[in-house]
Parts: sequence; structure tokens; C-alpha cells
Amino acid sequence: MARTKEFNEDQVLDKAIEIFWHKGYNGTSAQDLVNHLGLSRSSLYDTFGDKQKLFARALKKYHDENYIKIKEILETATNIKETLSVIFKLAVVESLEDRITKGCFMVNSAVELAMHDADIAKIVNDNRKIMEEVFYMAVKKGQELGQISSKQEARSLARFIFNNYSGIRVLARAGERDKQVYDDILKSIFALF
Repeated sequence: MARTKEFNEDQVLDKAIEIFWHKGYNGTSAQDLVNHLGLSRSSLYDTFGDKQKLFARALKKYHDENYIKIKEILETATNIKETLSVIFKLAVVESLEDRITKGCFMVNSAVELAMHDADIAKIVNDNRKIMEEVFYMAVKKGQELGQISSKQEARSLARFIFNNYSGIRVLARAGERDKQVYDDILKSIFALF
């Protein structure tokens, strides 16, 4: 008779996100996973396969949760430019308050692994396309409402927004703590639309 699992997979994935986000894929050992997740190696491997598969599932969960959050915020927004500004300012606040300079789990994974791991590259590229589409729909709505300039094509502006959002997260990972640096970046971004 098969044993029933005595843990919640969703909670384990949340813990996996924490450790991988903090230490990166290569910096996280199998023992780190056992210690942090509170699972035996056999439970870990029986449930998730190997470290790479666990990482991919954790990254996918991170994407799903963050995509839904930003999508809902932008879909319900009445002032798109203002809402985009709030999203960026929240990223800056998170960056300045983050004591361990985590940055963004998706961006970190893109830099660390996408070039060497096809599964991770697919998750990262799918994330980019999906987030670009979310920003595109928001920019298009903002342009239709007259809140965002139509000088730039909505798709190009969406790509610019996503790239700059990711760039802010890279600065955070690199340990940038000067608020003025972020303020200057945001001022320049929002002056363009």
C-alpha cells in the first residue's frame, strides 16, 4: 500500500521559491533543500523528481502568482499610467527594503540558467511573452483613454516597460540602495509616455 504524503506540495513549492530565490539554483545544494523544505531526500525526489524539476516547478508557480497579480491590477485600473507608476514604485520599495538583495526570481533565473537549460529558458521566455502581453493590453487601453501618448506603438512601449521593470529588479539583485538612482530611472521612463 502506498504511503500518503504528509506535506502540502504547494507549501513546499513556496519554500523552494524562497531558497532558490535567495541562493540561486547553483548555490542551493541538495542538503539545503532537505533542510529548508523539511523533507527527506526520498520524499523530495519521489515527489518532485530531481533538483532541476523542483526548480522549474517553483519558477512556474512564481510566474503564475505574479502574472495574475499584475494582470488583475492592470485590468481593473482606471488610470493606466498612474497604475503602471504604482507598480514600478512598489518594485523600487521592495528593492530598497530587501535586506538580502533577492531581486526578481524570474530575472535571476533568466540570467543564471536560461542560456544553459532549455526548460528554464522556456519558462523565462513564456513569462516574457505573457507579461509583455499584459503590459501591451494596458498600454493600448491607456492610449484609447488618452492617458498614455500614442506617439509610440503600444507593442513597442509594452516591451520597453517590461524591459525596464526587469532592469530595476537586476539593480536590486546587484544591491543598489540609492533611492535617487531608482527615482531618476522612473522619471525617465514615465517621461517617455
